[in-house]
Amino acid sequence: MAQRIQNFDRFPAALKGGVVAIGNFDGVHRGHQQVLSEAVEQAGRLSARTNALTFEPHPRTVFRPDQPVFRLTPAPLKARLLELMNFDAVFEQQFDRDFASRSAENFVTDILLGRLGVSHVVTGYDFHFGKGREGDPDFLIDAGKRFGFGVTLVEAFADEGGEVVSSSRIRDALATGDTGLANGLLGYRYAVAAEVLHGKKLGRSLGYPTANMALPPETALMPGIYAVRFRRADGSHHDGVASFGRRPTVDEEGAALLLETFLFDFAGDLYGEQCTVSFVSRLRGEEKFDGLDPLVAQMKIDEAEARAVLGALTPLSPLDAAMTFGPAA
Repeated sequence: MAQRIQNFDRFPAALKGGVVAIGNFDGVHRGHQQVLSEAVEQAGRLSARTNALTFEPHPRTVFRPDQPVFRLTPAPLKARLLELMNFDAVFEQQFDRDFASRSAENFVTDILLGRLGVSHVVTGYDFHFGKGREGDPDFLIDAGKRFGFGVTLVEAFADEGGEVVSSSRIRDALATGDTGLANGLLGYRYAVAAEVLHGKKLGRSLGYPTANMALPPETALMPGIYAVRFRRADGSHHDGVASFGRRPTVDEEGAALLLETFLFDFAGDLYGEQCTVSFVSRLRGEEKFDGLDPLVAQMKIDEAEARAVLGALTPLSPLDAAMTFGPAA
């Protein structure tokens, strides 16, 4: 995985002097990929390291803590995606109110020059920084001229319908169950990563043992049944069908949201593994059945439909091929 640097006072000197892509990059979607790919190209021209500067936690969470952001790619998953795009390191700048109060000039001299020693900066056309958003693209370009580093600004990226690709559009699509739109905007299948936990073992007794994962409470994915691909810690991939929701047939109303994945043709112990689930297609919504027999009957239908969907699966992009496909189980 790309190195995750959280302590700027102690990071390898070899990473200094690199090309740095700056942004929050939540989702690492197709618009972000334009910025990130440009950074990779610039690094190739300069024979320099390719690094990213991001901010943790999400700035919106700092300013509106009562409205936590539905993160499309928490920091570890973001680092994996950036590694797949040939980044060497991710600098995760702690974002708090003290950091937000820094001047734009201080951000340039302390962070970009003093700590990262940038040779070139790549960011979006609308990047603002510093107290009161005083730093704008023109300020950054002028700073580059004054201090001797290059600056490349990347224009907004629009999808095939002419609408700008954004993290908010992807969140909205996932919240309404439109995985097709979300995946098209991302350029890869939406994924979550979490540890496999012990559950009630009910699925095992029904002939459908599941890998259970607890996702952050702010996850706004629409509950339902999904065809998925499951990536184990060893890199192997497995087809499966997943339920995300509150299990209305077997749990009390108001139960915590849970992701349960049944892996096809798999037998083994996954407990404690950090695994990734990629969402390919939403099959149906959550339903409350009148007992376990009709539930199992529907699960068999879900399995057959998911197998059909996954049997025809092809990569959306090289990034999707790396994330969603892999060695045979």
